[in-house]
Amino acid sequence: MSTKRATGRVRTTYAFIKANRKQHSVQEMCRVLGVAQSGYYDWLKEPLSKRALEDARLLKLVRASFVASHGIYGAPRVFLDLREAGETCSKHRVARLMREHQLRALHGYRIRRMAVGKPSVLIPNLLKRQFTVTQRNKAWVTDITYIRTWQGWLYLAVVMDLFSRKIVGWATAPTIHREIVLNAVLMAVRTRRPRGTVIHSDQGTQFGSAWRRFCRSNHLEPSMSRKGNCWDNAVVESFFGSLKKERIKKQIYKNRSLAEADVRDYIEAFYNSSRRHSHLDGVSPEQFETAHRRSKRGVH
Repeated sequence: MSTKRATGRVRTTYAFIKANRKQHSVQEMCRVLGVAQSGYYDWLKEPLSKRALEDARLLKLVRASFVASHGIYGAPRVFLDLREAGETCSKHRVARLMREHQLRALHGYRIRRMAVGKPSVLIPNLLKRQFTVTQRNKAWVTDITYIRTWQGWLYLAVVMDLFSRKIVGWATAPTIHREIVLNAVLMAVRTRRPRGTVIHSDQGTQFGSAWRRFCRSNHLEPSMSRKGNCWDNAVVESFFGSLKKERIKKQIYKNRSLAEADVRDYIEAFYNSSRRHSHLDGVSPEQFETAHRRSKRGVH
């Protein structure tokens, strides 16, 4: 029997003796159960081991990280939170505490596989699934999804910078007309001031002939997926999956205003600013960009 199990068995025995000490002699129970009477009295002064006390302290921090993530962080990301706070526990200890206390991260949705279509003739695919870029504003991706409300659908368009996976522009509308995409891109243009940035999209009706003129007038280079191929825009599709599993959770909002407010909170107060991203070595998009700027200043 391991030392850890033996220690646990002795403490369980002490607890049994304490619970039955009114019916039986402590001395006699210690003799029959094979434990030291002096050890029992020491245990009464400190019934929890140092490790158990440390587990209880760590559990509070683990719960705080889990709740702050809205229940989406598993042990690896909770561990990063604790490490950032100065804790030195192991990832396995965090996983054990979460498992013992039923702290389970939400699981994702399955991605529907699409048939592969032909490349766009009018606008070529400049991105070609090169999802890892080395500088800001080199490549953006944009797409549209929908959210259920009792007033009807709310459509959401986003623009993501592939460098940091940050949502740099977004817009909502009750219809899926072209303006929703233009509004999202205009937000990104105002905040990022692109020059020659590739902006990749699918071949939806919102990205017609006027789309190319709009992009060129805003210093963007349009790029398009093959028709019906979601893999060419996989990164932004992954963001939509995270939004729906981590925040929307299949609920139907009472109205579009509530849905828009929740989307705004997710993007601006959580995803961009604090949500740990596995592609970014466990930091948020804004933290990643801040660290990149500091490293560039350090070089020069």
